[in-house]
Amino acid sequence: MEELINDITYIFSSIPEIVTKLPITLFIAFNATIIGFLLGILIALIRFFHIRVLSQISTVFISFIRGTPMVIQLYLAYYGIPLLISKIVEASGNEFDINSLPSTLFAIIAFALNTGAYMSESFRSSLMSVEAGQFEACKSLHYSTWNSLKTIILPQAFVIALPTLTSSLLAMIKNTSLAFCITVVDIMAQARIVGSRSFRYFEIYIAVSLLYWPVCAILERLLLLLEKKLSRFSKKAF
Repeated sequence: MEELINDITYIFSSIPEIVTKLPITLFIAFNATIIGFLLGILIALIRFFHIRVLSQISTVFISFIRGTPMVIQLYLAYYGIPLLISKIVEASGNEFDINSLPSTLFAIIAFALNTGAYMSESFRSSLMSVEAGQFEACKSLHYSTWNSLKTIILPQAFVIALPTLTSSLLAMIKNTSLAFCITVVDIMAQARIVGSRSFRYFEIYIAVSLLYWPVCAILERLLLLLEKKLSRFSKKAF
């Protein structure tokens, strides 16, 4: 009984030190989701309108993202981007310290590319779900393609895709736990640091789960509320 009490005490006493890195986890997740969201829309529109060359490139990109593990994509971003920048800088005759770039940047890029690929499929399906008559109506009113998308089509597609986008954001929060692989000190990396002092990793991982769980639960609740409000708005507006 005393040992169990000590374990529980250790779990909760470790949380304050681990939670100090929660802002980094949220920073990576939200920035990657926003960039991925914009990238997903762009790719979805490219594939929806069958833009030559770009559509084929985006198809290969999505296939690559779906066919490779997230951790490999992180390593490719972490080692590949600095190499690419070095070559470009060298070709221009300038000098640049690659080490000045934070690991957080590479994590955001890798997660954003991953999220963008998956979100693009959700957006494309949502665009195809919008009635074809909507496009015809926009043409009859002499709307440009951009105005049709901005004012009529994309808002409807966004509402349709929102449940999938909610899942993507929650998955992103949890996927950031892989960022420690490229030396980003998020809550998972901080937990490993704390655990290495006592080698009580089981208790430490329980402590981390007690952080991820409420964060994801709160975000899920907020996004569900947003989904309900936007659904009511879409019914009134369209």
